[in-house]
Parts: sequence; structure tokens; C-alpha cells
Amino acid sequence: MIFKEEISTEAAKELFEDSEKVLKFIADVKWKDGYTCRNCGHTNYCEGKTPSSRRCTRCKKEESATANTIFHNIKFPVNKAFYIAYNVCVLNNEFSSYNYSDQLGLNQMTCWKFRKRIQDCIIKIDKSEKLKIKTILMTEYK
Repeated sequence: MIFKEEISTEAAKELFEDSEKVLKFIADVKWKDGYTCRNCGHTNYCEGKTPSSRRCTRCKKEESATANTIFHNIKFPVNKAFYIAYNVCVLNNEFSSYNYSDQLGLNQMTCWKFRKRIQDCIIKIDKSEKLKIKTILMTEYK
């Protein structure tokens, strides 16, 4: 998860301006414990063809920084998506999709769908955390 670790508002504002900086930030968080190929499990890599992507040196499978994240397959600039995610997850701003549309110059429905994706992810994480806590409690009780 990108926002489990603290990120200052100043650093976030700098990221909102440049997609490549956001991709580098996402890659740094995603692979902070090291790269492992999802295809073959190999840990050696080289730079991929796109910014902040990695390519396995064994099977040649390339993985972008956004693959298997909330930013996977978005059709608008990742820095704008990061802005929405930061506002929803960190600042807990309840902006409407119309506000995001006006601020970012995106279609209102695009903003609504992405914000909904984030909210669904938060709900899923909350449920899994509650399930983990329940499992721990049940295990300790026995």
C-alpha cells in the first residue's frame, strides 16, 4: 500500500506535478523489499522500456510500476490519479467527482470511477484487517 507510510504534503505536492516522479515513487514503494518476478520468481532485473518498469533477466517479462496496484490500467496521467488517491486516503477530503473534474481537467465520470475504485479498495482492506483480527482472537482463545 502506498499510503501506509507517511508522506509529507510538500512531497506530495511535488509529485502531483510530474508523472515520472510519481512512477518512480510508486516503484520505490512497490519494490522496497526487492524485486521478484511475478512470472518466474527470479530476483534479478534490468530497466524496462517504460519509465520505472523492471524486466526480469531470466524470463524477460516486464512489469510496470503501476501493475497490480490501484493505478493499474488507468487511462489518464498517473500524477492526476495520485492526486485523487492522496486526497481520498491521506487528507480524507470528501471532494465530489465534479470538483476533481474541474481541478484536474478530466471527465467527471473518469474521476468518479477512480475515486470509487479507491473507496472499494479501502473497504476491502478494512474487511481483511477485521478478518485477520478475528482470526487472531479466535486462535488465541482456543
